[in-house]
Amino acid sequence: MNGNVEVVVVGGGYGGVTAANSLARRDGVSVTVINPRPEFVERIRLHQLVTGSDDAVEGFDRVMGGNIRLVVDTATRIDAAERQVSLAGGGTVSYDYLVYAVGSGAADPGVPGAAEFAHSVSDLEGAERLRSALDATPASAPVTVVGAGPTGLETAAELAEVGRKVTLVCGKALGPSLHARVRRPVARRLAKLGVTVLEGPGTKVAEVTRDGVRLDDGRELPSAVTIWTAGFRIPDLAARSGLRTNAEGRLVTDTTLTSVDDERIIAAGDAGVMPDHPFRLSCQAATQLGPAAAATILRRIAGKKASPVRMFFAGQCLSLGRKGGVTQFSYPNDKVNALSISGRTGAGVKEIACVFTLNKLVSGARKASSRGSHGDSTDRVVTPQPEHPTTPSNT
Repeated sequence: MNGNVEVVVVGGGYGGVTAANSLARRDGVSVTVINPRPEFVERIRLHQLVTGSDDAVEGFDRVMGGNIRLVVDTATRIDAAERQVSLAGGGTVSYDYLVYAVGSGAADPGVPGAAEFAHSVSDLEGAERLRSALDATPASAPVTVVGAGPTGLETAAELAEVGRKVTLVCGKALGPSLHARVRRPVARRLAKLGVTVLEGPGTKVAEVTRDGVRLDDGRELPSAVTIWTAGFRIPDLAARSGLRTNAEGRLVTDTTLTSVDDERIIAAGDAGVMPDHPFRLSCQAATQLGPAAAATILRRIAGKKASPVRMFFAGQCLSLGRKGGVTQFSYPNDKVNALSISGRTGAGVKEIACVFTLNKLVSGARKASSRGSHGDSTDRVVTPQPEHPTTPSNT
């Protein structure tokens, strides 16, 4: 391809930022990131925002190269034929290649009362609303966390450690993504913090009310604040744009992360899926998929065949409050094993993982900014943010 190549990245989460930084290092490539917020959200710290131990945000000027244009708006449609992205605030942004990195957000629970009365911690706005609700609620009031995956475990422990009376409703098993042996130190830590854990048959939530939760087995739990952490949804931007998606709404790609409908659209993060090579929605995946998406684009620009993506996983790190945690190790294919680190050391490993991830973004931003052919941070363009962004926190 002759001349300057315009790449638009839709979504400024882990996948979008790592893709943008990788692309912006190359001469002849201009990068624009479209994101509904003017700051980067450290999604892996949102449970800390709820209790005030971290604000879970960083400035894009720190994590993204200064030669990357930032448009603070929400993408409403991708016109693949015209290679344009329509914005909620009006106007369009044209591209030669597009990185689809819109991430994931809280799923509709599909349970009576949940959408109306339950809070979410899966995106910045939801976590901020939850914190306000907790601030307005007496410390002795009962809090119910629904869902015992990583988000539910971390949220329940974080709240219990600051003195909240927490009940964790598992639905099925405690920590279903963990090895059975690794669930034991998790259960011990929650017990030490005073969390009431309800698991097994009958513990699915049947209804959420303003002041309680009703379970399948008929039990009614008083709950001043209910937090729903079970399940995630994918924004419907790809489907609305006529691009092929799976049943969950994820953009269907081949093993080079390229949309099966258009070789100019490449996915990064939670919002894409390789049907024959599924991967777990996670920051760990997104930070691998972002650079891989960039590599696919750069090889195509150079007239070369894109290479299949290879992903490697090390495990899952859970913080269980500020003073405890568990690191669940896995095989490279993400299958968990019985090895783990728990206690204060486990908490330390989780913190190291969070800091390492942020530092990786900062390092990528510096490398992108060092490229001499496209100006500096003064080139960044920020457009007004819509009053009600519709895209959830990106991955």
